[in-house]
Amino acid sequence: MGNSEKISIIDVTGKEGYEIYLYKCLSPMPFKIYKNRENYLRYAIPKGFRKKVLLFNGEAVGQIEYAPASASGYPIYGEKLLVMNCIWVLRKAKGHNFGLRLLKSMIQDQKMFDRVATIALENHWSPWMKKWQMEKLGFKPVDKITVKHKVKHREKCFKIFLMWLPIRENATPPKWDKTEMLKGVKFCMAHPLYNADRWKLEYVFEPCNDI
Repeated sequence: MGNSEKISIIDVTGKEGYEIYLYKCLSPMPFKIYKNRENYLRYAIPKGFRKKVLLFNGEAVGQIEYAPASASGYPIYGEKLLVMNCIWVLRKAKGHNFGLRLLKSMIQDQKMFDRVATIALENHWSPWMKKWQMEKLGFKPVDKITVKHKVKHREKCFKIFLMWLPIRENATPPKWDKTEMLKGVKFCMAHPLYNADRWKLEYVFEPCNDI
């Protein structure tokens, strides 16, 4: 990496001028303040939700979003547990270990927690939150469910993994609610497991035994 290349990681939670990043991720989707996201942020920010964006030469190329388990976007549970809602680095910025930089920045700022949990996907059509990507960051699988979408790619089964990363010795693996996971998520419309209101489905996934 050249001397002229500048890297900075900014906590955009409540930071003036960066509000757009609370609603818009790095996907090409247009900026939009939508109800599900607004409701989630209103609930989660007072409980410790944070989002950081990595700027490379002034351009946003990476992000990480996290919260204590009680305010996360997933049905993952445990005391002293930090849950990573998402981590994403644009493909054009790969090769600089930006994902690891974001992860370390999160852990350094959240020293009261003894483990981190997240989810990962395998055989899903989205390139985001892949199991191998989480494993590259040091996460290990705890449990999994095999499901299929009730609306999209209805013939395709894929796996959702509960992943964890211990920070301190004697930390124990987190737990999750598999039934709640079948509802999908509401906190981000760009998430591969997003359950859109227009589908009018409480459970957007169903168990699948094909893989």
